[in-house]
Amino acid sequence: MSLLLGDTAPNFQIDSQKGKIDFHEFIGNSWCFFFSHPADFTPVCTTEMGRTAQLATEFKNRNVRPLGLSTDSVEEHRKWIIDVNDTQKTDLQFPIVADTDQKVAKLYQMIHPEQSGTAAVRSVFIIDPNKIIRLTMNYPMSVGRNFDEILRVIDALQTTDKFGVATPADWKVGSRVIIPPSVTDDEANKKFPQGFEKIRSYLRFTNVK
Repeated sequence: MSLLLGDTAPNFQIDSQKGKIDFHEFIGNSWCFFFSHPADFTPVCTTEMGRTAQLATEFKNRNVRPLGLSTDSVEEHRKWIIDVNDTQKTDLQFPIVADTDQKVAKLYQMIHPEQSGTAAVRSVFIIDPNKIIRLTMNYPMSVGRNFDEILRVIDALQTTDKFGVATPADWKVGSRVIIPPSVTDDEANKKFPQGFEKIRSYLRFTNVK
């Protein structure tokens, strides 16, 4: 069965270069950026792992814990991280799980047979502190992820949770947000004393901080 938005992220226990991991314990009270890559010692994956490490402070500021995955071994991860740090000028500290039997990759539908029968595609799962899947994305093996977008959607999810709003197309932090149609104008006046702009009965914009 496919994993859908709103589902509880399945738990698992697995080895990583940082030791044994229980997924739900790893998440704890944080958000999680759980992402797979096809293979160690490959070019696109090297840049992605490096970029994740470079953004450590950005993830920490958002209370997000990155967790990588491939079907390579712990020993291969350790050797490869040396290359990642050297070529990407960074210091990779987050765990990368060693899914050598493809158990987790199959559980999370990261194996797409038309891409590879054994290697994971570039899947992304954003999981909240309640262990709920909030966002999924899949990239082909030849295309590296856009990390600006990954941070943007985390910001959007955290903003919509905090203020009970929605975000428009191309939203970024500091931009106007949308008041959901389920909120009446009277309710909106109380909830958003800063005011709002009403374009249509179903389209109202406001600012939140």
